[in-house]
Amino acid sequence: MTTPVNARRWTNWGRNQESVAEVLTPGSVDEIAASVNQAATNGRRVKVVGSGHSFTAIAVADDQRMTVHRLNQLVGIDGPLVTVQAGMRLSTLNAVLAENGLAMPNLGDIDAQTVAGAISTGTHGTGVTHSTLASSVEAVTMVTAAGKVERFTKDAPEFQAVRLGLGALGILVEVTLRCVPQFVLHADERPMALADVLAGLEDWIPANDHVEFYWYPYTDRAQLKRNNIVGVNDKPLPAFRGWLDDEFLSNTLWQGVCKVGQRLPGTVPALNGFAARALSPRTYTDRSDRVFCSPRRVRFTEMEYEIPRAALPEVLDALPRIYDVLPFKVQFPVEVRFTGPDDVWLSHGYGRESAYIAVHQFLGSEYEPYFKAVESLCEPLGGRPHWGKLHYRTAENLRPAYPKFDDFVAVRDRLDPARVFTNEYLDRVLGA
Repeated sequence: MTTPVNARRWTNWGRNQESVAEVLTPGSVDEIAASVNQAATNGRRVKVVGSGHSFTAIAVADDQRMTVHRLNQLVGIDGPLVTVQAGMRLSTLNAVLAENGLAMPNLGDIDAQTVAGAISTGTHGTGVTHSTLASSVEAVTMVTAAGKVERFTKDAPEFQAVRLGLGALGILVEVTLRCVPQFVLHADERPMALADVLAGLEDWIPANDHVEFYWYPYTDRAQLKRNNIVGVNDKPLPAFRGWLDDEFLSNTLWQGVCKVGQRLPGTVPALNGFAARALSPRTYTDRSDRVFCSPRRVRFTEMEYEIPRAALPEVLDALPRIYDVLPFKVQFPVEVRFTGPDDVWLSHGYGRESAYIAVHQFLGSEYEPYFKAVESLCEPLGGRPHWGKLHYRTAENLRPAYPKFDDFVAVRDRLDPARVFTNEYLDRVLGA
């Protein structure tokens, strides 16, 4: 195929995925439908890309790449139901909700993603009374491969597929979210011995609204975070302390630490020990989204695996043995979060309480042996890889992990029989 004149190179945030493709930038739903109609008629493919925060090739276009960033407006608010255009970023959504006295019930730790991208890849936060952001979806409006604009609500047989659809079923143009009244979180963050964190988890997880922790490889140290809903915002974080922790220590200084460790791998265990002690305890209150989300400017590659919560001790116990045999050092901490069950077909937490294990490597550092070793540890435990994080699974070995896998594929066959919206990643994880 001859490269079109308007082809542009695209690279994701983690700089591990790229493509050159013809670019489509529709400004309306009608323009999206027209583009899809034309692509289907001509036997072409269309792949939508959001903010590029997936580490997998889920958004890599091999023909036409569409961005829906121009569709970024509030459509309407009806009580707790908020409808927005799918190209709106989470940061904008959070601001819009705050202006109207509302909030998302839970969020992940960044807000750079588009609404469509976040729900379509299974973005999640932490808290056993919550699951993926897709579980908050009440309806979606989508342009299907037939070029039709269709709305899917809870009564639709396809609903549990389309609200976490991997971009395989159509192009989301509007999303209706069930929100909650605006709320304040009290954050408690403190360094602790890993053994103490693990000893307290079974008490802390049900007793707190949100619990997560970070463990620093080659050390016995961790950082525990507990967030709980409170009535008043009466303990705001001083501006200097916020800058020191979230900008200087977690971004500027951490970037420098990672670069030193990359050049001098032998220093990594000591640097991890330093990093584990650099952040001192802090407690504060703030608007919920400002507590959930933090700036992430140090770039990395990431794998994240969902496992049954009961399997967490086995995985954590095995990780040091993986580090002992890797041909390189691991610089980034391991992030552990917890969610409750949901009924979204391709949600990582479908039908069970979950622990999430996220492993990272600094941009430009080797990662594949590490990630493959973690995957080989988690897969036999029934683990499910995050759709937007690196993994090496295929449709053949993903099918047993998802009870509704074949139901999802059947919806895909009905909505996109000619595979207008597919790419190499989707063919690998769903089957061609």
